[in-house]
Amino acid sequence: MIAQNNMLGKTCRIVNGTKKTVLSEKAICCASLWRKASGLMFSPQKDLLFIEQKEKTIPLHMFFVFYPIDVVYLDSAKMVVEIKENFSPFTFYTPQKKAQYVLELKSGTVRASRTTVTDSLEFQ
Repeated sequence: MIAQNNMLGKTCRIVNGTKKTVLSEKAICCASLWRKASGLMFSPQKDLLFIEQKEKTIPLHMFFVFYPIDVVYLDSAKMVVEIKENFSPFTFYTPQKKAQYVLELKSGTVRASRTTVTDSLEFQ
């Protein structure tokens, strides 16, 4: 496992420890305000892992993102607390649950990995 401070700006492999499936081979770890604010805007498809200092409500927007994505919200224990599949371009989403980590993945990844709420994920 990679320690949270050692992850910033690096890529990591994201594995569903409950289902033993891979969600991402190279998720880019984002913690800076600028990196989190810009996210996938005007960029090609890639996997992102947003890291917050503590659990909080993390709304997202898809302005200037031209493809749908899957979003996975995780608590401080890296347990899935909420999922938004096929999040459409130019829309907003406000989750019902607080999270410390947010994964933005290629649309269809959640279904392919069989990830569900309460699954435990690992960052490698």
